[in-house]
Amino acid sequence: MCNKKAAIVCCSNGQLLSYKEDIEKLIDVLKSKGVATEISDYIYGIDSIASGSACERAKTLMDFYKDAWITDIFDISGGDIANEILPYLDYDVISKSGKCFWGYSDLTTVINAIYTMTGNKSILYQIKNLVWDKTGAQDKTFLSSDMYNFSYQLIQGIAMTGVVVGGNIRCLLKLAGTKYFPDLKGKILFLEALSGGEAQLRTYFAQLYEMEAFSKVNGVLLGTFLEYEKDNSVEELIGIVKEYVGDTIPVAKTQDIGHSSMSKALVIGQEYYIG
Repeated sequence: MCNKKAAIVCCSNGQLLSYKEDIEKLIDVLKSKGVATEISDYIYGIDSIASGSACERAKTLMDFYKDAWITDIFDISGGDIANEILPYLDYDVISKSGKCFWGYSDLTTVINAIYTMTGNKSILYQIKNLVWDKTGAQDKTFLSSDMYNFSYQLIQGIAMTGVVVGGNIRCLLKLAGTKYFPDLKGKILFLEALSGGEAQLRTYFAQLYEMEAFSKVNGVLLGTFLEYEKDNSVEELIGIVKEYVGDTIPVAKTQDIGHSSMSKALVIGQEYYIG
């Protein structure tokens, strides 16, 4: 990516004006790493939740996909409305572009739609971690192999292998019943959450169970469930998960991927071996 150009977009909720300083810092950090940036016209949500209509946000994203100089597209948003843009994307152009989309949280919808419709890989990662993390660790590992090296503990089974799909559990379930939901057969299903207590987690896992998700996948990789884990142990979380996953499917847990500013990156659409 060195000496190339990356696009910065906001496909979900518009950014608050109070975030402008962080965004400007991010641009400076990327420049220091040899990455020039081009910024979407639709970043800040001034008069409403969105920075622009679904069509406007989709069009500017597609313009970046068509720009020969753009190599990567960083989405700096999160929230609730990223799935609005999905019908307006040109998946044939995306498939042939060779560009990589980066985002997390609500961008789980876009990332999994891209994989489902094109087979392209995307990076589950919030690029603003480069300025949110005050330890310097994110800055040090950015674009290196260490950025993708995460630790994990096998909770059940001895190993799992398969292409990884998923992301934020709440946002992934927005794709249920649509053509954008990934085929789970033989996959590793990654799941994490920012918000949600026991009731919310139970309803999410119950829906996946009723969709027969856990009878299709080769394994489940759990990231951080931040709100739940603040007041409950990992063992309690695993207990809930096992009620729905059962006792035969491999399950692993990592504390390195999720909504933390220290989070590592996960490549959605790439095959992983965990064991």
